[in-house]
Amino acid sequence: MTDDHTHVQEFFTARAADWDTRFPDDGPAYAAAADSLSLSPGDAVLDAGCGTGRALPALRAAVGSQGTVIGVDLTVAMLEAAVRAGRDRDGALLLADVARLPLRSASLDAVFGAGLISHLSRPGPDLAELARVVRPGGRLALFHPIGRAALAARHGRRITDDDLRAEPSLRPLLARSGWRLDAYTDEDDRFLALAVRAS
Repeated sequence: MTDDHTHVQEFFTARAADWDTRFPDDGPAYAAAADSLSLSPGDAVLDAGCGTGRALPALRAAVGSQGTVIGVDLTVAMLEAAVRAGRDRDGALLLADVARLPLRSASLDAVFGAGLISHLSRPGPDLAELARVVRPGGRLALFHPIGRAALAARHGRRITDDDLRAEPSLRPLLARSGWRLDAYTDEDDRFLALAVRAS
């Protein structure tokens, strides 16, 4: 395990127990972002870095009882919080690294990633691994319930152009990783980048 992984695990383990209570009003934003994937009943979708599983109910609603919903996270405490919240009823929870997913190639229709990209230790290869498990034409949603400027302000930082989530950085990063950026929104109350798996 890399130092980056250890840092991510330590960060989220310390915050898992009260994560949902810190952000109690995010539910509608997660549901709207999940809807942006245009999932159909019977589809298979991955929540990459699912945390406490806040997106799982919306993803389950979109794919129905015949669909497949998988939540993957690197941190045991976050998955335990998802189970305590009952979200394991909406999807299978796996302790795994998004850099090495235990899934077949082209086995999914879509990937949802909330707050994911800033925690990837190797963004290019990690996004390529997400592309590996999605069929050509499948979709990726990179989401955060607040935009880049609002998030930077929350952490006492200034927004910078070299941020991975800035469109001039994200578009070529996705293209090199097997994705085509299709839509990009960065507003105070939402960050959402939608990409399509290249053929």
